[in-house]
Amino acid sequence: MPDKKNKFVHLHVHTEYSLLDGLSKLPHLIGKAKEHGQHAIAITDHGAMYGALHFYNACRKGGIKPIVGVEIYIAKKSRKDKQARMGSDQHHLTLLAKNFAGYQNINKLVSIANFEGFSYKPRIDEEVLFEHNEGIICTSGCMSSVFNRLLMDGKIEEAEEKFKLYKKNFPNRFYVEIQIHPNIKELTELTKLQVEIARKLDIPLVATNDVHYVEKEDAIAQDALLCVQTRKLISDEKRMSMMNSPDFYLRSSEEMIELFKDYPDAIENTVKIADEC
Repeated sequence: MPDKKNKFVHLHVHTEYSLLDGLSKLPHLIGKAKEHGQHAIAITDHGAMYGALHFYNACRKGGIKPIVGVEIYIAKKSRKDKQARMGSDQHHLTLLAKNFAGYQNINKLVSIANFEGFSYKPRIDEEVLFEHNEGIICTSGCMSSVFNRLLMDGKIEEAEEKFKLYKKNFPNRFYVEIQIHPNIKELTELTKLQVEIARKLDIPLVATNDVHYVEKEDAIAQDALLCVQTRKLISDEKRMSMMNSPDFYLRSSEEMIELFKDYPDAIENTVKIADEC
């Protein structure tokens, strides 16, 4: 069997500390990453850092490199603007600590999000993000990011300007994050747009799987967890669910490499980022 080691690193991972959303228990998560031959793994829980210390210690004990980060919520304009309803102004953004200064700044941003920007969810804005960006690697995030919402709304030029803004404020530390989940049809077209813009603006790509659970068969349990969060019944067909694409698990390196075979640089950059942290 060919050496699997150091071919891919998961950089967008939700653990059990993404409350009522992530299902990944730390020992199982870390053990599985090692089984896949992955030398590092990130933690990027929703708007919180309270799992970071447990994650760091578990990784050190398990002999794998920990990368501490967060999937933060960010407001379109000001963190001080209140949301009319939950979800109306809370886009996602992935941040990874490149060094200790980055770790300190992510903690600072999460604190600001809770004390100054809380409206249904803890939120920051671009003002404080750019002010406290030292030592942070930023990726453009999932389908719920401001970049991807603009692209899906057909606001291509506005999205390009947003990409340029982040490239400027995160010099050599900003990546266009792409995900491939074949059952999500709108994601296929979105990925093509993302890649096109990344090539045009000379912004590197990075591949992620937005991990919410460890094993493929855990999708059903995670779906039940979402029902608890949203106070819905499993039988409710109109509720929020990820079961239309039950592949948000910790894919193996081989699976990710095959999935992103058209974008090998996006795979290579996962290892590059991990090595830089």
